[in-house]
Amino acid sequence: MRAVRSLPVAWWLAGWLGAAGLASAQSPEPAAGGAASAATEACITRAVESIQRRYEAVRDLSADFVQNTRSVALGAEGAVATSRGSVVFAKPGKMRWAYQEPEPSLVVSDGRWLWVYDPAHQEVQKLPVGEGFLSGAAIQFLLGEGEIRRDFEVTADACSDAKVELVLVPRRDASYEKLRVRSDPATGELLETTVIDLLGNVTQIAFSGMRTNRAPADALFRFDAPAGVRVIELEPPKRTPP
Repeated sequence: MRAVRSLPVAWWLAGWLGAAGLASAQSPEPAAGGAASAATEACITRAVESIQRRYEAVRDLSADFVQNTRSVALGAEGAVATSRGSVVFAKPGKMRWAYQEPEPSLVVSDGRWLWVYDPAHQEVQKLPVGEGFLSGAAIQFLLGEGEIRRDFEVTADACSDAKVELVLVPRRDASYEKLRVRSDPATGELLETTVIDLLGNVTQIAFSGMRTNRAPADALFRFDAPAGVRVIELEPPKRTPP
């Protein structure tokens, strides 16, 4: 299950940010004087408001994706692994990542349970969807309750009519360090999301052919293990007493 085990839960959130159409707000070029300038802050505010409006209007989305994952080991960058497939999200907390390359695999959630299926090894991991695995702001977005300014500190690597690249750092403890989101200001189409986890591993996802509010069937988000497939049930990590 090498292609799937590194899947960060924050991808759900990244996917919803894609549905939000980050750069549908047209933004001015930032003024000279650094990223904290008044013009940049105004641009960020417009972009965030656009995300929130679009996010709240989206019930579900589907898209094709290309995923590049770069692992970091012992302070050195590892090789980049590339995967391709399709994804479907639906509120609250439902998703289906279907990998076609480099080998078939599947990640499915009905909002209560998450299944990670590796056909090549005839194995599926099953785990509960909850605070134990969904930490920080991800759980609010999966439940349809997310507010970007409340849940994230937002800055910009770039914010203008030509380019919008926002950095979202969760305000609460999370299983990832930050999200980066890039989109096309002219069309509002999401171009790329990047998740940086706490170890410095980087997972970049480029979406194409995005479709919203198609009302996918509930059966798409359920998983029944085929005969002969070993089911491994995982428990949430135990909380450390304060």
